[in-house]
Amino acid sequence: MSNPPIVVQPYPAHVQQPSFALQRQPQWSEVQVASRCPPGLESLDPLDQLKVHQQVELLEVFTGWETANKYAIKNALGQQLFFAAEETNTCMRICCGNSRGFTFHILDNAGQEVMRVIREFKCCAGCCWCANCGCCAYEVRVEAPVGTPIGYVRQTKSCWTAHYDIMDAERHTVLRIKGPCCVCSGACCTGDQNFQVHTPDMSAMVGTVARQYSGFAKELFSNATNFGMTFPINLDVKIKATLLGAMFLIDMMFFENKNKN
Repeated sequence: MSNPPIVVQPYPAHVQQPSFALQRQPQWSEVQVASRCPPGLESLDPLDQLKVHQQVELLEVFTGWETANKYAIKNALGQQLFFAAEETNTCMRICCGNSRGFTFHILDNAGQEVMRVIREFKCCAGCCWCANCGCCAYEVRVEAPVGTPIGYVRQTKSCWTAHYDIMDAERHTVLRIKGPCCVCSGACCTGDQNFQVHTPDMSAMVGTVARQYSGFAKELFSNATNFGMTFPINLDVKIKATLLGAMFLIDMMFFENKNKN
């Protein structure tokens, strides 16, 4: 006796037929990058150094009138990655000088703001001897994207040289910066000023934030600065961005008003 034929009913037009095709699963490296890299900062991931060049403002050169700072942020090949523009009011720049509060807007090459560096104004901050007190210590907050803190840079107490803690979003110290014994700048100071980046226990140096000599004429007539930064290539992108925030703080504290002293 033969088996009865099997009748296959067609799917109605309004019912989607099942698909057994396997969907592509994201690779682990893609998930890792997406989870740890804020949008717009992907170009920092493969880098182990940055160059930061402050633009010379002609109005400031000829009149001495303090203008808002602007910086080009480049890779080791000199290709521009970001542009940083300071937001402060004129009264704050003239009356408070390098003690002013500031906000730096970090833009990519398409003009989109991808990061923000903020320092609140503190009238009694800056002295290394009493930096263990919150009201006496300078601090910057780094946000990427805007409104989302990814790190902090805080001045810490020391007897002489400048010290800073590089902290993550939860304020855990990830790196520490130690400044030189004597910070010198100007046309006759032809050496670089190296701020060393150390591990949290200060047992090893892993990078530098170096203020570089810009040439006699530029040093003599302006306070525009050049910086070079080095760090481990496998460092978290958020901490690389926070180190960039540390550079802005160091520049403002030590090199902003050198021609007015």
